[in-house]
Amino acid sequence: MNTKLRKTAGIVLAGVLLCGTAACTDEDGKASSGKASGPGQEASSAPASSSADKPVEVTPAAAVKRAAEKNEKLTSLSYSMSGTVPGSGDIEAQASMTMKPLAMSMKMKGGVGAEAGEVEIRLVGEAMYLNGGEPLEAGKTWMKFDLAALKEAGGEDPLAELTAQADKNPAQDTAALTASKDLKKVGEEAVDGVETTHYTGTLTLDAMRASLAGEDAETKKRREGTLEQYEKLGVEKLTMDIWIDGNDQTKQVRTRSTTSEGPMDLTIKLLSVNEQVTVTAPPAGETVDLAEMMKDAGGA
Repeated sequence: MNTKLRKTAGIVLAGVLLCGTAACTDEDGKASSGKASGPGQEASSAPASSSADKPVEVTPAAAVKRAAEKNEKLTSLSYSMSGTVPGSGDIEAQASMTMKPLAMSMKMKGGVGAEAGEVEIRLVGEAMYLNGGEPLEAGKTWMKFDLAALKEAGGEDPLAELTAQADKNPAQDTAALTASKDLKKVGEEAVDGVETTHYTGTLTLDAMRASLAGEDAETKKRREGTLEQYEKLGVEKLTMDIWIDGNDQTKQVRTRSTTSEGPMDLTIKLLSVNEQVTVTAPPAGETVDLAEMMKDAGGA
């Protein structure tokens, strides 16, 4: 994988890790997964309908909890992400994902100086595809990582952490905000023309870790991984803002902190939920398969 591809992959990893992510879950709160990989195959989610009662006056903690519970039941979503990531400067991203079968597509641009660039990522079943914009072998622009093959071979996965975070619903970590001791209602505000209620609160990493009590082992492992990333950046406290509409649906989440590498300030807007999302693998003619490259190198 060329240098720029590695650097732009790092931009994606930083953005996904720091936007406040948690494991995607199905309606029972269990981790969901799906398989559909290879050129010509696709992963698609069917539209799902939902209804909600008229909003009633509730405490900030109860409102955030209701929104978090609804986030856990999303079957698909599309969102935008913008802001500042420590070490990578300003970033912008657009992403769509479906939970059953699991698939994700993201386009991101950002970075500073020589590390500035654009990257596109696709996760389809057991394969991850990365396009950093520069030609690779024979003019091909996509690199395929067969995640199952890499794991079976016992080799080092250059995108292991990215893979672990790519299947995360960015709206779900709002559940941790219920543990905030200073959670409060800011007021009524419109987000892209939709009336919402704005809440804000702060969280220490210790409080976030304590909130994992009672979670299943897999959820703990994933969320502890996110906490470790915060610790590496010297984060001690997060300020989180959430905007919730009249149907208890999260519309926007903003996460801020001061890190050892500079300020972090990321805003995620949910553009649509439970609508048709289709993610396809890139054409084989435009893709370099890392597993095949390793096999050829071993036989040389």
